[in-house]
Amino acid sequence: MIDANRTTRTVEIRASLYRAEDGRALRMVGGVTDISQRSAIEQRFAVASAVGIAGAGGLMLALFGLRPDLLATMALPMFWGKLVFAAALAAAGLALLRRMARPGMPLGHAVLWLAVPPLVLWAMALGALWQVPAAERVPLILGSTWRTCPFNIAALSVPAFVAGFWALKGAAPTRLAWAGAAAGLLAGALGALVYALHCPEMATPFLAVWYVVGMAIPTVLGAILGPRLLRW
Repeated sequence: MIDANRTTRTVEIRASLYRAEDGRALRMVGGVTDISQRSAIEQRFAVASAVGIAGAGGLMLALFGLRPDLLATMALPMFWGKLVFAAALAAAGLALLRRMARPGMPLGHAVLWLAVPPLVLWAMALGALWQVPAAERVPLILGSTWRTCPFNIAALSVPAFVAGFWALKGAAPTRLAWAGAAAGLLAGALGALVYALHCPEMATPFLAVWYVVGMAIPTVLGAILGPRLLRW
């Protein structure tokens, strides 16, 4: 018989306090707010983003190289439009990823913000197609690199994809498919951002189709792998 006086009891008290006003969550362990853990998660995401974009840059230089007329291209508004589109999706993907990293966090407006960049780009693409003769519309959509562009973006997303899953492994996601998809979207957006420094395509109809497809590849892959790789 075990002496009750010698029995060691381990009690773990965990509670979560969610503020509906701003959507932030404060995790409490034994009555003490775990601010340091939240800070550590933020640091992991910062490291993952930096590693992802640096890795994509290295791969782009090794596999494709900068477009030779990059300096001249930088004078064109559409060049910056490509960068803004990819950067906006990366920011929205990171916001969603940060929410998915904490248990019970509502999606809030993160999903709505994800829809804004592609909707704006698709509207611009439809406007561009409307202004040209029917015979010129398919060439605008296909460009000269439609067969390779999505796969090049997906290839450049690999460093950020791996880094994003590494960051999530140090967090506590509960919606694993959503978390994996968010990591994949962030990776795809960072890959597209870097690929724009090589890509010769400038037409909005091309970007509205093939850039989106390129970013969708790691997003779908992340949703598939999330439940398998992010289990607690």
